[in-house]
Amino acid sequence: MTATSTPLSRSITKSVLSREQSEGVGARVRRSIGRPELRNHDPFLMLDEFSVDKNGGFPDHPHRGFETVTYMLEGQFQHEDFAGHKGTIGPGDLQWMTAGRGIVHSEMPVKSQTRAHGLQLWINLPKEHKMCEPQYQELLDGQIPRATPQDGVVVKVIAGESHGVKSQVYTRTPTMYLDFKMDKNKTVTQIIPSTYTGFLYMLKGTAFIGDKEFEGKAHHTLTLSEDGATTVKIQTKDEDAHFVFIAGEPLKEPIVQHGPFVMNSSEEIYDTFVDYQNNKNGFERARNWRSTIA
Repeated sequence: MTATSTPLSRSITKSVLSREQSEGVGARVRRSIGRPELRNHDPFLMLDEFSVDKNGGFPDHPHRGFETVTYMLEGQFQHEDFAGHKGTIGPGDLQWMTAGRGIVHSEMPVKSQTRAHGLQLWINLPKEHKMCEPQYQELLDGQIPRATPQDGVVVKVIAGESHGVKSQVYTRTPTMYLDFKMDKNKTVTQIIPSTYTGFLYMLKGTAFIGDKEFEGKAHHTLTLSEDGATTVKIQTKDEDAHFVFIAGEPLKEPIVQHGPFVMNSSEEIYDTFVDYQNNKNGFERARNWRSTIA
């Protein structure tokens, strides 16, 4: 009879500081995935921590071939698209938008407040879904389930599963998206499928990841090792921590990105520009559309 050993945790292979840069109109973003040091992290294309004052925002712009996931931390953001979809999300709320074959939309802060602060993640779509019909999944903060593996540790299960709690969000690219808030002097283990790639993005405080206790600090992106391990050990010491844990099944397909369009070949990107310029193949409704919120 052999003693059972604690499964080895995945380790951190890279830590990238996300420095602020300008984006959109009057917006400041800390880009993590999508920086030169971390161009893509299949299946993820980009992660921005955005801060937008009431006079800024992201006016009318198109997308094709991927999903945008907007998760608000503070303030309110309005959105409107050419299909007549319009709404507002506030602190803790989620919008999971599948751009598919084409969407043109606007994302702007509510003017009555100081700033809108949140995260936007871009998730690549597999080839068979790149030209699907656009779709939205929206959840208010109170509709997102929580796991409480122990006192002082709360996990919002935005996508995927954590400690027996499952999200209702449907992911075309298998994805887990978890928001961890941990008090000081806590240790938690998160299960992750062996084939998934993943990372943590630190929002506040300090966390120690893996058996070697790699120190992760605010505004750093910490990429997980791809060694097939199915657990990630995370602990706090003398301060609280707030971070997101994001992982997914790599698509292992060619990525050709040109601004807001992400396809599998240069020819498909060229076709996308033709479609957008000629208002066809998914962009028909863009012809005379202008948002009312921009």
